[in-house]
Amino acid sequence: MSKYLLTSALPYANGYIHLGHCAGAYLPADIFARFMRISGENVLYVCGSDEHGVAITIAAEKERVTPQHIIDKYHNANKDAFEKFGMSFDIYSRTSIPEHHKIAREFFADFLAKNYLSEKEEEQFYDAEAKMFLPDRYVEGICPNCGFDKARGDQCDSCGAYYNQVELKSPISLISKKTPEVKKTTHWYFRFNLFQEFLEQYIGSHDRDWKDNVLQQTRSWLKQGLTERAITRDLTWGVQIDGLGLSDEKINGKALYVWFDAVLGYISATKQYFTEQGNPNEWQDWWQNEDTNYYAFIGKDNIVFHTLIFPAMLFARRDEKNKYILPENVPANEFLNLEGQKFSKSRNWSIDLRDFINDFPQDNMIDGMRYALATNLPENKDADFTWKDFQAKNNNELAAIYGNYINRTLQFLGKNFDFTIPNFSNYDKFVSDWKNLLNDIESGKEASIQNYPNLNENDFLLISEIYRSINDANEQFRKFRLKDAITSIMNAARAANKYFNDEEPWKTIKTNPEQTAKTMFVCTNIVYNLSILFAPILPLTSKQIQLLFTDNTKCIVTGNPEEQNTSNLWRNCMLLSLKPEMKIAKPEILFGRIEDEFVTGQIAKLGDKTSQNEVINTTKNNTAKYTNKGEKSTKTNEDNIDDTLDNSLDENLIDIDLFKKVKLRTAIILEAENVPKSKKLMKLQVDLGNETRQILAGIAETYSAGELIGRTVVVVANLKPAKLMGYESNGMLLAANLDGKLSLVCPAEAIGLGAEVR
Repeated sequence: MSKYLLTSALPYANGYIHLGHCAGAYLPADIFARFMRISGENVLYVCGSDEHGVAITIAAEKERVTPQHIIDKYHNANKDAFEKFGMSFDIYSRTSIPEHHKIAREFFADFLAKNYLSEKEEEQFYDAEAKMFLPDRYVEGICPNCGFDKARGDQCDSCGAYYNQVELKSPISLISKKTPEVKKTTHWYFRFNLFQEFLEQYIGSHDRDWKDNVLQQTRSWLKQGLTERAITRDLTWGVQIDGLGLSDEKINGKALYVWFDAVLGYISATKQYFTEQGNPNEWQDWWQNEDTNYYAFIGKDNIVFHTLIFPAMLFARRDEKNKYILPENVPANEFLNLEGQKFSKSRNWSIDLRDFINDFPQDNMIDGMRYALATNLPENKDADFTWKDFQAKNNNELAAIYGNYINRTLQFLGKNFDFTIPNFSNYDKFVSDWKNLLNDIESGKEASIQNYPNLNENDFLLISEIYRSINDANEQFRKFRLKDAITSIMNAARAANKYFNDEEPWKTIKTNPEQTAKTMFVCTNIVYNLSILFAPILPLTSKQIQLLFTDNTKCIVTGNPEEQNTSNLWRNCMLLSLKPEMKIAKPEILFGRIEDEFVTGQIAKLGDKTSQNEVINTTKNNTAKYTNKGEKSTKTNEDNIDDTLDNSLDENLIDIDLFKKVKLRTAIILEAENVPKSKKLMKLQVDLGNETRQILAGIAETYSAGELIGRTVVVVANLKPAKLMGYESNGMLLAANLDGKLSLVCPAEAIGLGAEVR
C-alpha cells in the first residue's frame, strides 16, 4: 500500500509563528494531510522546531537568557498555537533531542568517509573584543551586489545574493559594534557540485508535475552551476562534531551549520514518533521504501533546500543499507502579505497565531481564519491577507452559504420532524436510483432522468453537481491546487442550497408531505456529507456538526491522525449514508456575522499606534455625528411606513461613507401573515442566515401570504426596532414603487442568506 510522508519546514524556535508562516508551509500541508486521511490513504505528517543556529543565540542575547530557555519558550508556545489552530501533525518534534544529534553526526561522518566533504582553511571575521569568530548573522554591512546597507554575513535579504562574508563592505560586529578583523579558521564543505548531473536529471523528471515557481527557482541555481557549501560554523550552540576522528584543534568551537542539520529533523522526528509508538525500526518503511510518496511543504525561501540540497544529501547517504527516497513533490507557496505590506514584527505589522487564538478562541473564529487563509493561499504568486476579506469570507461564504444551509435544513427538520430524519414510502427505490445515477455518471454512460423514475429533476441536478464537485475537489487537492479544491467544495454547498430552494419544503409540507420527507432526508444527509468535505479546512466546525449526529467521538471524521480510517470516506460523501428515523441534536448557529467595527478594531492594532488612534477617534466622532443627525421619532401611522430613512440631507444626496452605514442583507421569508385591521401591513418571519427576525412590511395589497413564503429578499438589517400596529418590526424589506404598485427587490439567482448587498 502506498504511503504519503508529509513534512512542513521546521520553524525557527526564536519567535512566534504568524499568519504568513501558516499560509506558506503549515496550513496547506494540514489541509492536504486531512484530505488524504479522509480518502483512506496512509499518511504520516511530521514537523517540529528548528532549534540550532545563530538565530537562536541572537534571540537569547536580546532577551538575556540561555539558548535553551529560548527554544523551550518558543517551541512550547508554537506547538500550543498549532494544536489550537487544528494542525494535525502526527508528531511535532524538535532538533535539540539526542536522536536528532545522532542522525546529523551520522550523515556528517558518512559524507566524510565517502570524500563528499572538503576541509578548507579560510578567512573569517573575528571579534577581538568578544574573542570569537563571527557567524554570518553576527555581521552586518553593505551588500557587495546591490549596496543594501543592512546585509548580513553571507546573504543579502534585499537582493537575495549569496557571497563569502569577507566580501561584505563596511562590516560591523553586532556584538561589539566594532569593525571585525579577519583571521583564518578551518571549516568543512559539502561538495554539492558533485551532484549537479544527478540533480539535473532529478529535476527534469518532474518537469510536468511540479509548480512553475518551484522549477524556475531551482533551474536558476542549476544554470549558475552548483558549488561547494560550508557545512560547519564557529558556534557552540548546535550539533557538535567532536569524536569523529578530526583534529581537536580544528573542531574546537565548531558545530554543524543549521541548514545541514535542520532538514534532517524530518528523519529524526519520524524516528522519535515510531520509537514512542513502540516500533523503533518502522521509520525505515517511510524513508527507505519505494512505496512512499514524500511531499515537502515549504515557503518559497526554502525551495532550493528541498529541491536540491536535501535531495543531494539523501542521495549521497544512499548505500546498500540506506536507501533513502527523494521528494516526490515540493509544493512551495509564495509569500503572504498583510494589508498590502510585508509581515514585519519590528514595525508591528504582523498577526501572531497565538495572539489571534488568545483573542478569538472560539471554534468558528479559528476555522474562519483557516478558511480565509486557505481561500487566499499564495500558491503561485504573493497574496494579501486583509481583515476585510476575512470578514467577507466569513459573512458571504461560511455564514451565508454553508452555515445558512445547515441552519435552515436542521431548523426545518426540528420544526416539522422533531429533529428526526424522516422516512418515506419509496425510500429503498429512491436510494437505489441515487446510486445507479452515480454509477452511470462514473462510467461515462449517458444519463437521462427518464431512467431513474424515483428521482425528480431537482434530485437529478443535485446528484450531478455533487458528483462533479467532489471529483473535482479530489483532483485539485492531489495537484496541490487547494484554492480550486475549496471552491469546488463550496459549490457543493451552493448546489445544496439551490436544491432546498427548488424543492420548496415550506410549501410541500402542506401539499405533499411525502415529498417533503424525501427532501429533508436528502438535505440532512447532505449536511453530514458537507461536514466531511469541509473537514480538511474546517475541522473544528466539522466535529461540531458531526456530534449532532452521534455522541461517539470515534465516529468523527475530520482527518485527525487518531481517526483510524481505511475506506475512502471522501468518495462516500456522494452517497446517502444516514438512515431514516435517526435522531439529530438541536444545532447552534455555526458562523455569526462579523461587523465592520471588528475589522476597524483589528486594523487599528497594526503599525504605529499614534496615527491609528487618530484615525479611530475621527471615525468615532463622525459616527456620533451621523447617529445624532439620523435619529427620528418612531412613526406608528400606517400611512407613513414607506418614509425614507432621512430626508434632511441636502438635496437628498449622501456620500459613500454614509451609504456604507446601511447594512443590506439577503434573507428568506419563512412565514407570512396579514396584520389584523390593516390593509397594507404583512407580518413576516425572515431568516438572515444567523438569526430569524420579525419584520412588518407594507406589501399586503400587492402580495398574498402564500406567495411570499420561500422568497429570497433584501433587508435593511441595521434599523432600530419600531412598533407598527402594536407589533415590533426589526428591519425593512426593499421594494420598488412603480405607479403605486410595490415589487419586492429579489436576487435574480439563488444565493445564500445573510449575503451583503452593496
